[in-house]
Amino acid sequence: MRILLATRNPGKIAELRRILAGFDIVGLEEFPEIGDVAETGVTFEDNALLKAREVARQSGLPSVADDSGLCVDVLNGMPGVFSARWSGRHGDDQANLDLLLAQVSDVPDDKLTAHFTCVAALSLPSGESRVAEGVLPGHLVRAPRGSGGFGYDPIFVPDGDSRTTAEMTADEKDAISHRGRAFRALAPIVHELLAP
Repeated sequence: MRILLATRNPGKIAELRRILAGFDIVGLEEFPEIGDVAETGVTFEDNALLKAREVARQSGLPSVADDSGLCVDVLNGMPGVFSARWSGRHGDDQANLDLLLAQVSDVPDDKLTAHFTCVAALSLPSGESRVAEGVLPGHLVRAPRGSGGFGYDPIFVPDGDSRTTAEMTADEKDAISHRGRAFRALAPIVHELLAP
């Protein structure tokens, strides 16, 4: 069974292939006619469903999409769905990180709790859709550490660890990541709906 993952990110495609072994996972690079879907939702679930449904509609294939971000408790869960464009420019990781650190500069260390959240959605061409969520709790540090990962990884320390997610190997991060947790939670749903 072929499943289209609504991304052109080879890392995400490889991760989903590992989790959904036995399914033929392809990415949007095989469908150049499908453009980017605007993330106009106000929740991670809204955005994941928007992408999965639109890609399933255009491709005629069962489609998986996800949306994720960093939720900081003292900022009432923000940047949340705005994580990638927190500073106003989409994908400017350094500006986003600098702005967030400035916003929490006067917050006591013990109040810098946060979590990464990811919602993964499966949508069938029929319109039927299901979602699963993955959460990685932790806290922020005041200065970036590590050269791995991307986004807010250099300032996020998962609960039970002393390293930022940017200081972990890719395999270590994959094993605990919010995205991996969401995809692994979606796997039984995929098998239930699509397995022969």
